[in-house]
Amino acid sequence: MSDTHQADSTWPEQLRLPGQTHVAEGPHDLANMYLAHHAFRRDLRQFEAAVRGTPVGEADCWQLLAERWDLFAFVLHHHHTIEDEAIWPALLRRTEEADHTAGTELIHAMEAEHDLIDPTLAACSDSFASMTTHPCEDHRNALDVHVTTARQLLGDHLRHEETQALPLVQHLMSAEEWAAMESFAERGVPLRRLVALVPWVVHGLSPTVRDRVAAGPLAFRVLLAVFGPRFGRRERRAFRYV
Repeated sequence: MSDTHQADSTWPEQLRLPGQTHVAEGPHDLANMYLAHHAFRRDLRQFEAAVRGTPVGEADCWQLLAERWDLFAFVLHHHHTIEDEAIWPALLRRTEEADHTAGTELIHAMEAEHDLIDPTLAACSDSFASMTTHPCEDHRNALDVHVTTARQLLGDHLRHEETQALPLVQHLMSAEEWAAMESFAERGVPLRRLVALVPWVVHGLSPTVRDRVAAGPLAFRVLLAVFGPRFGRRERRAFRYV
């Protein structure tokens, strides 16, 4: 099958972030996808270290970690909802129309991996709650297992997505379909989440990448300036044993 899009000097420069396994060149700017993937990897690495390093009796720290996990789980659920409702269906239509069997199988695999990840995330949420209501070594050990499993499953999924699914996005999705996805992505994020999501997504980025991201919409820069310092303080408190 020939490429839907031909190489063009007007293609956006894609982000290349630590831990990213592939860069899918093409007409669509995948910056938000790569930023989210970077943040998911960063968070699970930190959660794994925090669960193992935080003393069982540090009640305030476990409460902060549970609240921070709630933010992570919300953003990941929103990210997967965008894919499940606005990306995979569009790609599936394209692959089926073109009788692209491998592409169709890939999209079904992406959906199945989401279904595999969800129960582990729920188990992590329950275990963080247990550490705030009944902290003990048994609950911490169970949480360690669940977070480690989540990191492995999501890591495998992000690698699969970056190396195969996102190149397919660039190969098959039209500008109109990509714009519809971006419009869909803007829904379903309440203000209380948005004020945390903006500093969350840039946390830990290099100064160069952070400046590039912060050069976006004025509302983004305002939210980052106003709520970024508070987010940073809470991060230091929640992950102080990492």
